[in-house]
Amino acid sequence: MTERVLFRLSRMNKTAAFLATAALVFLGLWLPGIVGAAVLLVLAAGLIWLLSRTWKVTPPPVRVPRVLILALLIAAVAYKAS
Repeated sequence: MTERVLFRLSRMNKTAAFLATAALVFLGLWLPGIVGAAVLLVLAAGLIWLLSRTWKVTPPPVRVPRVLILALLIAAVAYKAS
């Protein structure tokens, strides 16, 4: 199943993937309290899963910004949950 999901993601339009992710981030930040935190947490979990699957083929200079963005997303989850 993992290979099937990764294959579908690889064929997805990169602009559409970016816009969908940005929409989920804004939705999570806009929704109140724990509901927004849950949306952001699910998004962060999905992105962590994706990053763990593509870590070997990701160039090292690209890894650092991705990890920093995930850290900011998790910080937003903690802020929204409190």
